Amino acid sequence: MPELTIRRRNKFIFLGIDLFILFLSYPLAFFLRFDDLPKRNMDSFISLLPWILLIGLIFLSVYELYNLQRRNKWDVVRDILVANTFIVFITMAFSFIFREFALPRSIIVISFGISIFLMLVWKLTFIWFRKGKNVDRVLLFGPKKDLSKLVKELRGAFSTNIEITCINTESSIKDNIDQLIKNADKVAIAPNVSEAIKTKVIYESISKNRTVFVVPSAYELILSKSYITSFDDSMVLAVRPFGLTLDQQIVKRMFDLVLGCISLLLLSPLFLLTIILIKLEDPKGSIFYGQKRLGRYNKEFTVLKFRTMIEDAEKNTGPVLASSDDKRITKIGKFLRLTRIDELPQFINVINGDMSIVGPRPEREHFIKQFEKQHETYKYRSTVKPGITGVAQVMGKYTTGVEDKLRYDLYYIRNYSIFLDILLLLRTVIVVLDKSKSEGAKKTKKSRKEIRDGITF
Repeated sequence: MPELTIRRRNKFIFLGIDLFILFLSYPLAFFLRFDDLPKRNMDSFISLLPWILLIGLIFLSVYELYNLQRRNKWDVVRDILVANTFIVFITMAFSFIFREFALPRSIIVISFGISIFLMLVWKLTFIWFRKGKNVDRVLLFGPKKDLSKLVKELRGAFSTNIEITCINTESSIKDNIDQLIKNADKVAIAPNVSEAIKTKVIYESISKNRTVFVVPSAYELILSKSYITSFDDSMVLAVRPFGLTLDQQIVKRMFDLVLGCISLLLLSPLFLLTIILIKLEDPKGSIFYGQKRLGRYNKEFTVLKFRTMIEDAEKNTGPVLASSDDKRITKIGKFLRLTRIDELPQFINVINGDMSIVGPRPEREHFIKQFEKQHETYKYRSTVKPGITGVAQVMGKYTTGVEDKLRYDLYYIRNYSIFLDILLLLRTVIVVLDKSKSEGAKKTKKSRKEIRDGITF
């Protein structure tokens, strides 16, 4: 059976199990609370059931709880807690909107605990049962210099055991490439692989029903979302310019204004608490930190943050990226950075129109000039407003390289929709809870292990 069919089947089954648990948690909650199934209460539950299941389907899908293959157990625990928290609060809101007061809040809270417990039990049992049972054989193609990094990333991406065979594309490609792919479960292609080799590997892989993971080039990302037209009888791809259309800009601006104002109102108690904590640590220091950044079309503006470093932190060092053990960061600053609370004043930038809630992160002119020399397509980031969060922040880490972050940013600009913005905002919750996403750049030692052609890990 093709792997794509298996993945779709598993997604359907896993979501079905989770939705059944969500449904079952309510009758169990009634028995725990009343030792019975009171008709009036059950009628309210049945009335809300379609909405409960729809809400559940949305948030279980947003946090990809159907995907257990590429998850470790702690990620699963975290995502179950976050998804169920959203489900319970929105269910409470719907019970109020539809005046279903016969469904007590206590029942919703008890069902919340039951569904978390049952989902944890079955998912962690599944992960434990699979551990060591199945070994994914991955065939990795790439230049020698990129193989070490990709091997490490592949190991981090799969919770199951994997066996990686590396093929150095700088040497002659083996004649038995079709046999190598046939013996593999999955195929991965690193960046900087020639078009000829990439094409050959992809053609051979899809002909054998193997999933291919490709690190895309900027050129390939630019071609995405192109539309098909024709010149007489010749098919032609029409490549759109980078940036948002006028109607997309209007919708995005309305979204930013509404959500920005609501966020500032709801977060005002947190703002006040943060100001107090900053002043308690350094009574004479400033509360906010303003820094010149470049926005859309490289227009300069002042980005606002809660101050997390000592005053005049760059007086002696000049512009440098923060590291995980940076001595300039204050005690309260470490917590603010870890939780991303230091970024919250940027909602003021959003309302002012300098930033958007979702978009590529704003950078300083010093770094932008440096990055544009290294990457020809870096200039395309400036075709949209910078954001508080974005694809690079959700999918990557603080330590993710410039080239990888650029890929995420180009993907976002090419695939923008209001629904993508909402999805990224929901997934940003995970970023706040994931310490590795917020850590500064680390000083790493080069691995002594040499990656050789054909070596298997």
